This record gives sequence, C-alpha cells and structure tokens, in this order.
Amino acid sequence: MITVASLAPYLGGALALGGIAVVASRRRELMVRWCAWAAGVPLVTCAFWLGRPGAAAVAVAVGLIAVTEFGGLMRLGRADRVVLGAAVTGVVTAAWLAPGQVLRVVAIGALAVAAGPLLAGDADHGLRRLCAGLLGLAWLSVLAALVPLGASALALFVAVSIADIVAYFAGRGLGGPRLSPLSPAKRWSGTLTGSAAGLGALAVLSTLSWPMAVAVTVGGPVGDLLESMVKRGAQAKDAGRWLPGSGGLLDRIDSLLIALAVLLVLG
Repeated sequence: MITVASLAPYLGGALALGGIAVVASRRRELMVRWCAWAAGVPLVTCAFWLGRPGAAAVAVAVGLIAVTEFGGLMRLGRADRVVLGAAVTGVVTAAWLAPGQVLRVVAIGALAVAAGPLLAGDADHGLRRLCAGLLGLAWLSVLAALVPLGASALALFVAVSIADIVAYFAGRGLGGPRLSPLSPAKRWSGTLTGSAAGLGALAVLSTLSWPMAVAVTVGGPVGDLLESMVKRGAQAKDAGRWLPGSGGLLDRIDSLLIALAVLLVLG
C-alpha cells in the first residue's frame, strides 16, 4: 500500500532533477515556477503525513483559495463567495468527520448556494449566480476526495503534474492537430505524450491501476479544458496572478480536480 513516507523520496528526487533541468534551461519563468514548487511540495507532503486531519486542512485551504479565484472569474459577489466557500468547507469537513453524510452536506450546500439569488429576487443576474455557484460547488467539492484517498491522491497529483509538464513541452516540439478550440496551444501529440509520462510516473510510484490510469489520461486533460472554457467565458488568461510563474492556484489544480472526480466514479 502506498504511503506518504514511501512517496517522499520520489518527490524529493523529482524536485532535485527538476531544479537541475530548470537551471540548465536558464529560463527565468521556469526558475520562478520551480521555486514555487520547492516551497509548496514539502508543505503539502508534511500535511498529508499527518493523515486525514492534514489532508482535510490542505483541502480546505486549497478550496477557499480556489473559490476566491473562481468567484473572480464568474463575477460573483462577496456574499456568494462566502456561501460557496462555506459549502465547500462543509463537504471537506464531512469527508473527514462524517463520511456517510457527504451527499447530504452537498445537498445542503446546493440549497444554500441557490438561496442567495432566490431570496434577493435577483431577476437580472440570479440565473448566472445560481449556475456559477452550483458549478463551483460540484467542481471544487471534489477536493474532499483528498481526505479518504490520502497518499493515493498525492501520487495522482504527481502523475497529473508530470503529464501536464510533458504535454506542454511535447506539444510545442511535436506540433500537430489541436486538442480543442478551447485551448489552441494544446496539441494531441502533447496530450498523448503527457499521458504516457503520467502512466510511467504511476508505475514508478507503484500506484498504476486502471482507475488511476483513466484518471490521469482522461480526467487530467478534461480538467484542463474545463478551466480553459471557464477562463474563455470570463475573458481571462489566468485564474489569478499571485502564484509565481503559474497565475493562480486554480490554474495548477484544474487537471487534478477532474482526475479526482474520475477516480471517485471508478471507485
């Protein structure tokens, strides 16, 4: 069974190799991004080492930041963002303390999200607020899966991240047909090459199974396209500007979110 302790050496080795490659590239953008990874990966790994409480803390923190960024993209007001953040926090907390009540908490969260525009009688923007809130709840509540999955979720994040990085460089180098009009820079060549790299990472981490494989090869690219659709609708390049070299946090976890959803569906 995969554990955080067994993953730690691989994470450290990946960071070290990445650092060497970044220095060799002499690209400032990559150096800045690597520094962000070097600060974030040990912090998240230590949190997961604490078990379910640590994973829940990471999920809540990431969820609240993602809600803020998502709310900005969808032009949600402060009250709507607070309600959505509380709903996502409630789902994560239920996954930690009362796993059997998760669906009930999701339903309560959906009612709370709907209550804002309905009680305000917002005929002009109520439908947009309602749809955006429900999308945000369904999309970001998947972070609750970090709690029961634990080290497997961490391994999935590593594989999806490697797949994203390889897909980016392979797509630029190999070219070929575009993956989707939603993201003109992405190519089928990059996606397929990245998927192969993600599967290789799962094999190295001893977590390769058919649900994990589908999560990486299908869920990862779909998650990236979903966020691209949201950003295009909002006419925004990135979900945020605060994360060095990466835009926002949502830009970094978009692939992971749908990969987690696929893994949950496949059991």
